[in-house]
Amino acid sequence: MTQIRDSIELDFCDVLFRPKRTTLNSRSEANVTRRYKFKYYPQNIISCGIMAANMATTGTLAMNDVLQKYQAITCLHKHYDFSDAENYRYIARNYDKQESAHNSYTFISTGLRDDKEHLFKLLSDKNFKIDKLCIDIANGYIPKLADFVKEVRNKFPELLIMVGNIVTGDMTQDLILSGADIVKVGIGPGSVCTTRKLTGVGRPQLSAILECADAAHGVNGSICADGGCTCAGDVAKAFGAGADFVMLGGMLAGTDESAGEMIERITQTDERIEEDGEMVPVLKKEIFKQFYGMSSKLAQEKHFGGMACYRASEGKVVEIPYKGSVENVIQEILGGIRSTMTYIGARDLKNIPKCTTFYRVNRQLNEIFGKS
Repeated sequence: MTQIRDSIELDFCDVLFRPKRTTLNSRSEANVTRRYKFKYYPQNIISCGIMAANMATTGTLAMNDVLQKYQAITCLHKHYDFSDAENYRYIARNYDKQESAHNSYTFISTGLRDDKEHLFKLLSDKNFKIDKLCIDIANGYIPKLADFVKEVRNKFPELLIMVGNIVTGDMTQDLILSGADIVKVGIGPGSVCTTRKLTGVGRPQLSAILECADAAHGVNGSICADGGCTCAGDVAKAFGAGADFVMLGGMLAGTDESAGEMIERITQTDERIEEDGEMVPVLKKEIFKQFYGMSSKLAQEKHFGGMACYRASEGKVVEIPYKGSVENVIQEILGGIRSTMTYIGARDLKNIPKCTTFYRVNRQLNEIFGKS
């Protein structure tokens, strides 16, 4: 029988941090990394907790090269062919140049429709040197997913397994108890995801994080908040709500290290100059990069041989203004998190939830003079 849960559900834009007295005198005193321990994976990782999404546009080798310098993680998209010699050699080179072993900041990705035997062969290859796997499907509630997690965990007991996506505490615990170390939280919050519009399914991201983090931590698991962040403040709020990791797509798109077609557009400005006795508008060149959801029609055509007749597009294609190197983006995000920490008195990244009190608000920005 149909039910309605009338509890208040909140997104990042619905809250602000309450500032508190602090012992930090400068942003430089805030430690934006933490040591991660996992339920099954035997190694520890020191990271800032930020992850590049395993989308074709953001989960790239070039992204991995830059983000690992900031102890941030890249989930490589699942369309890399590691039977290709150059891609295979990249993994070995990346392992050799890292201070800590096991390619600490690199995941490979798979779905349920991908070649399982090829995946298992790759993970069994001692020369491949990646022991982190993201099992990524849109609907984390289907029985096959938990079954696959159990199978992978039994076959590779020392693998770091991240799986998703879900938005409720019960399924968070089910997946962790099935063998997952990290559960990805988020259905429909991404900037190029149209799942909520097309299916009517989803949950505001902040409330989903709060519930799933509480459930995961109760069974010694971790969660990754996947989607919905549009600025550094949103990333800080995700950590404040209890997320162990925060996965970003659109915020890292449009950079040199992201994939996607580069697009140049010539537009007219309001400025006028005189040419041959008449006033003509000044033209401006703008550069964009393509960014698309992995359930979009474009992604299905590019990577899956076309849209299956039983599917509908649950993603869109957008043009992101060109941002330059992703280093600019990651530095801005980490700077914003440091500033949050000084406002709320959190000296270390892990302590952000302990120091977090949110105000519920009806708006967070003063945009009376227009958006900046």
